[in-house]
Amino acid sequence: MSAAVGAVSTTKDVTFNVHLEEEHKNKGTNKVGGELDKIPCSDDGVNYDYVEEIEQEEDEDTKLELDLGPQFSLKEQLEKDKDDESLRKWKEQLLGNVDVSAVGEKIEPEVKIVSLTIICPGRSEIILPIPFTTDSKKTIFTLKEGSQYRLKFSFTVSNNIVSGLKYTNVVWKTGVRVDKTKKMLGTYSPQQEPYTYELEEEMTPSGLFARGTYSARTKFVDDDRKCYLDASYRFEIQKNWPAPL
Repeated sequence: MSAAVGAVSTTKDVTFNVHLEEEHKNKGTNKVGGELDKIPCSDDGVNYDYVEEIEQEEDEDTKLELDLGPQFSLKEQLEKDKDDESLRKWKEQLLGNVDVSAVGEKIEPEVKIVSLTIICPGRSEIILPIPFTTDSKKTIFTLKEGSQYRLKFSFTVSNNIVSGLKYTNVVWKTGVRVDKTKKMLGTYSPQQEPYTYELEEEMTPSGLFARGTYSARTKFVDDDRKCYLDASYRFEIQKNWPAPL
């Protein structure tokens, strides 16, 4: 499950393979790491400190390759290389109708994730405002097994251009990682109106092992590794859709 939400690429370790849960139970191991069972976990069976360490190791090569150089405010970027016609046109195209006078001199971009929407054909949209919940043990939404869905994000960008905004989502069931999604959302300039971004349509798994409660962790980071959202939550997959409230 990719849920909880100009694309470049998408990668997945597994495709919501709930059968991994039973397989690892039989082997007495864990998808995230064989030593995870020996480490104290949170109430949802996931040791997030250990998971963070694993994620950092996976991204180590990327961090070594990235060298973005010094940052500049939006005004400084417009002044820089202003005599280069091709660069000037590219910047104008990227910035669009940005009111530079209202942006100020701040160097750090600010990205606010406004909401995450789950869209299922024939069903009302499930809109999850940010933060998702103040109770980490609470199930915030339920999906029907074998149903199609896609995610839509809404976010705002202010102060400066955000480069390489990336969405990641990791899902566990009974402490076993069953899905990991990475999506490069792109580069965005400041604007007053929120941006929206929709992911590809997917399908929830089905069968006895697919049903139950899942834990997930969603993050939004940029090329500078600045994190704009790091949220953990729970959801369920059941045999049928929940009754309308």
